[in-house]
Amino acid sequence: MLSIDDIEAVFARSGHEQYSGEPVTQLEHALQTAALAEGDGADDALITACLLHDLGHLLQDLGETPTLRGVDDVHQYAAIPFLRGLFPERVLGGIQLHVDAKRYLCATRPGYHEALSDDSQRSLVLQGGPFDEAQAAAFIARPGAAEAVQLRLYDDRAKTAGLATPPLAHYLARARRCALTG
Repeated sequence: MLSIDDIEAVFARSGHEQYSGEPVTQLEHALQTAALAEGDGADDALITACLLHDLGHLLQDLGETPTLRGVDDVHQYAAIPFLRGLFPERVLGGIQLHVDAKRYLCATRPGYHEALSDDSQRSLVLQGGPFDEAQAAAFIARPGAAEAVQLRLYDDRAKTAGLATPPLAHYLARARRCALTG
């Protein structure tokens, strides 16, 4: 299990890496996603899930833009074993379900698929493509799915070069407030 300090160290070590195909770094993307949730008045659990939703990318070393090589890094699952026991299920669920939320939105929201970045469209194919009607209905009925959809919508908007956000320490303080352990 990682601690909050370990998470800070992961961002210090790898947060400077480019977010595949986007004009922001991994850390900038994480901070922007959390800032969007905070700006909407989200609670600590959703903001923490937003901050950590792509932590799996940073915990793996698959090189730059794995989707160009046909690799799905299953990042939505990679961080969960390291975070289980530290955060409540709401945080873990948001992280784990944000990829399926993309598949859901592609199936249910006209124009959503076309608005995805090139890398998100490539990863979508590797992740199983848009849900069919039955899969979409089953997904949205799951506990935490509606929050995962909201996280995904913040995720999609969190790719603005040079956007000012509060620092990582601000969001780690919020993460500490919802952590199960110190």
